[in-house]
Amino acid sequence: MNKNPLLLLMALTLALLMASCSSSDFKIDGQLTGLNGTMVRMTFCGDSGVIDDKIPVDKKGHFSFKGQAAQPVLVLLSDITGKPLVSLVAANGDHLKVQGDASKPMGVKVKGNRLNEDWQLFRDEHAGFYTDPNPSRLDAAIEKYIAGHPADLLSTVLLVADYGDFTDRAKMDKLLESIDAKVRPESLTDALKAVFAAHSNGSLPRMMTLTLLRHGADFESITLTGRVTLLRFWANPKADRDAVNRKIETAVEGTDVRVVDILAESDTLRWHQTIATDPAAWQHYWAPGGPLEQGIQLLGLSSMPWYAVTDTTGLVTYNGPDLTQALRAAHAPE
Repeated sequence: MNKNPLLLLMALTLALLMASCSSSDFKIDGQLTGLNGTMVRMTFCGDSGVIDDKIPVDKKGHFSFKGQAAQPVLVLLSDITGKPLVSLVAANGDHLKVQGDASKPMGVKVKGNRLNEDWQLFRDEHAGFYTDPNPSRLDAAIEKYIAGHPADLLSTVLLVADYGDFTDRAKMDKLLESIDAKVRPESLTDALKAVFAAHSNGSLPRMMTLTLLRHGADFESITLTGRVTLLRFWANPKADRDAVNRKIETAVEGTDVRVVDILAESDTLRWHQTIATDPAAWQHYWAPGGPLEQGIQLLGLSSMPWYAVTDTTGLVTYNGPDLTQALRAAHAPE
């Protein structure tokens, strides 16, 4: 049967248009049980900057998302409370599928390209290391993988996304340089630069505002200019929390230093109970995305508790786990 040349031309044009659209973005389709038809959250740094989108999920756990990233970027998928579900790498032209049980993040699978499937295989083979609070075993496994696979993009992904010890800059530089340049794109290694900056003695860029959920209220934009601010990040409350409270309260008394107390984890069950005995003058907030919350991720939090100090212009003058140094940076007496 002869085919109409015009119809063939139209079909070819449509196919080219579809191909053009698919190559200008990436797509993530998911089916996750246990979300109860709420939302999932996509966080990544794409072509237009930091993207933090909430995506609706139907009653069967289906959702779909499109983003733009000319180079490979890390995408964090979390539930509406900020609890991480899975991390993946995406770039324009990718069509990735996420499937699993939201209550079992280590079991969530990503399919659609070899890189994410290899990353999932690495996670499965080292599952016990990922749940170990001491990162040394996972770090050793990553170092071994990098040594054996210097031309593999997964080596860069593991170093950027899963490596736990960022305190030795020389060691980190050596690990990064051991990976072939062609498989360490700046879109991924830029994340390391922020972490390195967070652990250096120099100042970080200015932080003008943070948008967080205030206790007993809604999301609020916190202005970090006009006065010195001590940002105090915590997760599970430590045994010495009351003593630390008293130290901070005594140090800032009589000064203009503002203390902003921030829960930086997804579990809020003990939040109300824990802060009930904190000094009433403190402002208490929750960062649903934890260390990856928009704006906070620049600080590169690698342990809890963590402290950051901003001056009257929003410049970060201290960033790290040492309260004494934080109070010194805030010019508060000890």
